[in-house]
Amino acid sequence: MSPKSRIPAPDAGDTWVPRPRRRETPLGFLGHTVTFLGCCTLGGVLLAGLVLPAAGAVGLGAKSGVEGFESIPDDFKTPPLTQATQIFDAGGGLIAKVYERDRTVIPAEQMSPLMRQAQVDIEDARFYEHGAVDLKGVLRAITKNAESGATVQGASTLTQQYVKNVNVEKAGDDPAAVLEAQRKTLGRKIQELRYAIKLEEDLTKDQILTNYLNITFYGHQAYGIQAAAQRYFSKDAKDLALPEAAMLAGLVQNPSQYDPKLHPVAAQKRRDTVIDKMVENKHITADQAKEAKAAPLGLTYKDPQNGCITAQAGMGFFCDYVRHVVKQDPVFGKNAADRKKLWDTGGLNIYTTLDPEKQAAAQNAVSRQVYVTDPVSAAMTMVEPGTGKILAMAQTRPYGLAKEKNETVVNYNVDAAMGGGIGFQPGSNFKPIVAAAGLEAGLSPTQRYDSPNRMDWPTMKTCDGTWKNLSKGKKEGSIPNESASEVGPYELKEAMARSVNTYFVQMEQEIGLCAVKQMANKLGVTGKASGDPLQELPALGLGTQEVSPLTMANVYASFAARGTYCAPLAINRISTVDGKDVPVSPAKCGEVMSENTADVINSVLLGVTEKGTAKELGLDDGRQIAGKTGTTDEKKSAWFTGYTGNLAASVWLGSPGTKVPMKNIRIGGHYQKEVFGATGPGPIWQEAMNDAVRNLPEQDFRTVYIPDPPKRDPGCATPSGSPSASCTGGTGPGKQRPSSPGSPSSPGSPSSPVGRSAPSAPSAPSAPADNQDQ
Repeated sequence: MSPKSRIPAPDAGDTWVPRPRRRETPLGFLGHTVTFLGCCTLGGVLLAGLVLPAAGAVGLGAKSGVEGFESIPDDFKTPPLTQATQIFDAGGGLIAKVYERDRTVIPAEQMSPLMRQAQVDIEDARFYEHGAVDLKGVLRAITKNAESGATVQGASTLTQQYVKNVNVEKAGDDPAAVLEAQRKTLGRKIQELRYAIKLEEDLTKDQILTNYLNITFYGHQAYGIQAAAQRYFSKDAKDLALPEAAMLAGLVQNPSQYDPKLHPVAAQKRRDTVIDKMVENKHITADQAKEAKAAPLGLTYKDPQNGCITAQAGMGFFCDYVRHVVKQDPVFGKNAADRKKLWDTGGLNIYTTLDPEKQAAAQNAVSRQVYVTDPVSAAMTMVEPGTGKILAMAQTRPYGLAKEKNETVVNYNVDAAMGGGIGFQPGSNFKPIVAAAGLEAGLSPTQRYDSPNRMDWPTMKTCDGTWKNLSKGKKEGSIPNESASEVGPYELKEAMARSVNTYFVQMEQEIGLCAVKQMANKLGVTGKASGDPLQELPALGLGTQEVSPLTMANVYASFAARGTYCAPLAINRISTVDGKDVPVSPAKCGEVMSENTADVINSVLLGVTEKGTAKELGLDDGRQIAGKTGTTDEKKSAWFTGYTGNLAASVWLGSPGTKVPMKNIRIGGHYQKEVFGATGPGPIWQEAMNDAVRNLPEQDFRTVYIPDPPKRDPGCATPSGSPSASCTGGTGPGKQRPSSPGSPSSPGSPSSPVGRSAPSAPSAPSAPADNQDQ
């Protein structure tokens, strides 16, 4: 097999490719020969004397020098260069650019020929004539350094400089490793020379120059010529004119000393020196040089834009969520270290699910309705039913670190593991989950409970045992309804519309806490927002355990999708800068309840927006909406989660840290005596959804006919607030099971009655006082 046949074919677009051996001039062969001999026998006298005069006297014996040089491995490999990653919204708009090092690797044809020539002329004018070492350069440097008694001139070739840059790149952000890579020791110089010789065998000069221009540092966080061209002149590297190329080429020697922003005079002098070198090497004419030197620096400088903090339109929090997805999803690496490396190395184009129109609608609504200076804040997430795609993620407080500006990097829309806090109690927003669990357990859509105004927490079955009330007969051992007028009996539709606490407590008692927890898990509420597990306590069904708006939006999106739950999805696709696809997690969807159960829930929640606590929140175009309000104890959190057939959104309003009671409070410039789900977050939801659905087709729900309950005698309630026997249909103090339609149909298609006696209440742990809602 010939040497050429062993050379692998290069990948398309790859600038790191082997080259066929090139013809060497006699001077080139001489350069290689002297390089080797200089390292082996004259290393101490020549190279050490050149770089480190004090070490020159040490020298190296010929034999030990040869052995040391030969022992250095020559399998030099460049690491993948750290590049910038760009994050785009669903419309292709740039959300943010994030990077450890701002670099975009480009091929030679995307670099201005003037830039390539200027870099060679100022750093290694004989680059195309010598091998890994420049014999003339070495002799010249020795003479200059001997005359001055110090190292005033180096003789490193551009290839050797490239090797040093690679070692610095490998060191990453470890200061000690970077310092070691830059140390001017004899051993380091010999190692660099060994690697340079190997590179000169494997790559063409043009390839080495391209790699060098992609790796080198140009100041102001710009690595590589493309980032430098963008930073200083707001243009691509291929479009650089002669004076621009000369200025950038001159920066490499000392980016701080020749910084054109801080030291424009020094930068211009250095630029002109580069231009003179180009004339000297006959690469431009004297007239071209004169014109270029007469030009001003002409900066069109762009400050480094790095990280989610640069995102506009409130997208910084979603940007940060994407970062957490990449660092946690196993599809991006088998362990945390691999995923971090992928993110830090960058060079990705991440195309997300964020809809810019819906994001603007959500951000405008939370910002207009709640001021950033208010004592409370608001957060809103929009999700597409049936896909789990996150379409909007907005909050009142801006993304940032300036506390005096009320900025925060805590994403109130998500769980702690994804950049959020410990979440917020959802209050009655949680009740539809209880209802879904009850329907899946076989309860009727017309299920009736006596629902007294106040009741002791009953004994309840848990997954592993029973919970028993140890404070029966005491206030702390009981649960009230919000209003004194809320006295049963109630059926599901009316109980949901009025948000009757005791109704859902009695439903929990019948089906057991385990059924409620399991339904919550299926709908994505796998634990608290803090990461702690859900506790099986009776108040679970009334929303006392903290969750996030994204979680609740996804729960209700599952109802809209007729029982199909989809895990939250933030990324549509990812490609590398050279166009190669990176695998991403597909949508993860599955049926978590029957379509009939979901249809009943949709019908019940439609009643909430038509006749219940959310009846004032209809949309301008009159399309169907369903949803549920939620308000916690002392009005410290308020929620509205609502949806159409094709868009679900959850809004939280409250104080994330100090738990401010929202009573006698001014929010968004308006005084409110008390904040409820319908009066605080509800209008935010309404404003945002009016804009968000404007271009969406109307999509009605598949509803189930649920008859209204018999009219109750206004005198039913006893002085204690409990219904009399006549109000419960004569079946005693517990409940009654009337007819239960429950099949998807138009009104007027009842089904046969379903009658079941309640199971005996088991026993089980202790619950806190419940949240209340309107």
